[in-house]
Amino acid sequence: MFASSGFFAVLRMTRLGVLISVLGLLLSLLGVTGCAGYQLGPGSAPKFATLFVAPVKTEALVPQARAELTTRVREAFIRDGRLRLVNSAESADAVLEITVAGYKRDVAVTRADDTGLARRFDVTLQARATLLNNRDRSQYFTDRVIESKRGAMTDDGLVPAESQLLPILGESLATEAVHAVLDTW
Repeated sequence: MFASSGFFAVLRMTRLGVLISVLGLLLSLLGVTGCAGYQLGPGSAPKFATLFVAPVKTEALVPQARAELTTRVREAFIRDGRLRLVNSAESADAVLEITVAGYKRDVAVTRADDTGLARRFDVTLQARATLLNNRDRSQYFTDRVIESKRGAMTDDGLVPAESQLLPILGESLATEAVHAVLDTW
């Protein structure tokens, strides 16, 4: 009796082992075939090879923003490396135009000794981007909103905090511009 029950237990374990092995093999095959088409990177290649970044225009009163933002956007495209930047709109396949549309600060934290004064502001820089196809004069997109938001501590004063924050806002806005232009629309 003991010998026969041991034999059947081994047989059941063998069947279970075979079933588990077959299921494991099937799951492995499904996993490999499911990932076969995966590619690293952003996915699609851009529809153009060269880009001209027009000088940033501004409708908001942000001192010295034009040069700072234009530089940051150009540097972001250079770092990305998927496009070649050119120095004139005539020699480019596409032209990127950015207009700073808004600049606002909202009180995020008040001072403990005077709740009427802000200790930290959330500063938002909002822009509109238009990407033009320079070959046939069509537009890839028009007035796409890109936005950058950061906090500014005012312990040393509001003016120094905002002037130190502009390059950081510009870097964030430039990253958003690269995503708007190069990533899938």
